[in-house]
Amino acid sequence: MLKQVQHDDTTLSIFILFMNSIIGYFSTKFGELWDKDLSDLMFDALDGVLKKIKLEKSAIDAIFFGNMLGGVVEEKLLLEAHIAEVLGVNIPIYRVEAACASGGLAFQMAHEYLKNNSNKTVVVLGAEKMTDISAENITKSLACAASSDEQAVGLTFPGVYAMIAKLYLQKFHYKEEHLAAISVKNHAHAVLNENAHFRRYVTVDDVLESPYVAYPLKVLDSSPISDGAAALVLTNRKLVIGNQKSSQILSSEVATDCISIAKRERLDELKATKIAGEKAFKISGLKRSDISVMEVHDCFSIAEILALEDLGFWKKGEGGKHAKSMSTAAESGGNLIVNTSGGLKAAGHPVGGTGIKQIGEIHLQLTEQAGERQVRKAKYGLAHNVGGSGGLAVVSILGV
Repeated sequence: MLKQVQHDDTTLSIFILFMNSIIGYFSTKFGELWDKDLSDLMFDALDGVLKKIKLEKSAIDAIFFGNMLGGVVEEKLLLEAHIAEVLGVNIPIYRVEAACASGGLAFQMAHEYLKNNSNKTVVVLGAEKMTDISAENITKSLACAASSDEQAVGLTFPGVYAMIAKLYLQKFHYKEEHLAAISVKNHAHAVLNENAHFRRYVTVDDVLESPYVAYPLKVLDSSPISDGAAALVLTNRKLVIGNQKSSQILSSEVATDCISIAKRERLDELKATKIAGEKAFKISGLKRSDISVMEVHDCFSIAEILALEDLGFWKKGEGGKHAKSMSTAAESGGNLIVNTSGGLKAAGHPVGGTGIKQIGEIHLQLTEQAGERQVRKAKYGLAHNVGGSGGLAVVSILGV
């Protein structure tokens, strides 16, 4: 199939053997879902996406499932068989674990599967149940994605990102309000997302007055502990695509880095993001200026600033001033809008479901199904999902 990609005055012809498409997306609400366990969330997302596009489960050839904590929080392993039981199928099911990038990596693996298997339809599912144990225990569980040395000295992810934030603010002469602007923007976006964990506005003063988690990061600089699930249907089967509102997967690339932050080349960038982003843009044939909507991994406010720099949209060290100006807010009228869902910060962060929600939000935007938060004339979008403190990153680019 010949895919024509148009940007500026140049037309690139990209030959793609199988044009993989997203034809359906469904998300549960993200938040503290006390009446749901992991099986409930998985079923709700799977059943929801199939009903939404009126697809029979017999049409599914495989399922790719992103989940990090099922074995820790709910003491459930062999989750593939749990899904088979919930859905009543006997098809191949693959569980993918990559910490907070579990969903994004499951999507990337599903894309690779379809590239190598024609006439197939798959579901990508991401789910996590995180609120049924104490904050201390969930923090300890999440820290399992850090190096052994970091775990031994009690360095949690808030601590890691606080170190990054402190270095960034000092090195480029910014203040805490530059970080706070990210939270203000993403909370404003989440108000329009019916599935968001937090649907309320916050001000810069609200962020600055919230308690410190790890200096200079505060409660309102940080994404919450959330329950939730999301599912996508991917296919390269023409008859299944039919009249569905579909987006095309132009690229989905993954890169890794060392798990120990002490062994990284720089602390003020995520090398895995840079590598995955460069590969994704090269394969898609697009320029940065072609992207009009993005979902990036804002587990902490500093993380969104790093993402925009590492992906090549902002020059290194200039992210703070761009953040403070809120140039990527929906109300700015700019050419690039970031985290229309509310991001991890306000939409919520059920770690296995996050990467699926990010891609689902881009799909909704490109197919004009985003409702009140719709970005006008969005043709190309990008999703960026990070595992741990940057040990793995997935960058996916979609188009219509």
